Amino acid sequence: MSDVPGRVLTVLRRRGWITVVALLALVGLVAGLLTYLVPLAFAATSAAGGTRLQVVVAGSGTQDGTVTLDCADDDATDRAACDRLDEMARTGGASAFEPVPADAMCTMQFGGPETAEITGTWDGRPVDASFTRSGGCEIERWEALEPVLPTVAS
Repeated sequence: MSDVPGRVLTVLRRRGWITVVALLALVGLVAGLLTYLVPLAFAATSAAGGTRLQVVVAGSGTQDGTVTLDCADDDATDRAACDRLDEMARTGGASAFEPVPADAMCTMQFGGPETAEITGTWDGRPVDASFTRSGGCEIERWEALEPVLPTVAS
């Protein structure tokens, strides 16, 4: 009879560990599901927000003007630009819309008088970006967005 409390404690200890292991497994399952479901939720939000940008180009001569890219439409004239924006969304290309950092090391070259303003929504995120071709970093940034921005000769 004196051995009964020891057996009870052993069973409780084992059940305690089983409970801990079960809880850890449950936490792992929930974390795994969240890892899968959260990106899907953001993708749905992005798809709902979509991509609609107004691109205003000046200083390029024949390509000056305002274009509205609505990537929800299947307009063939905008398809290459929308495909480029989709590629940027998949590969994390948001930096193309960020200004060149003030401390960036850039070549001092003049790529042309062209300027552009892009405003609207890209992949469900707001965009308000300015572009020039006055320096190596700015030229690179412009070219990263072709054909959203027009291809121009340097």
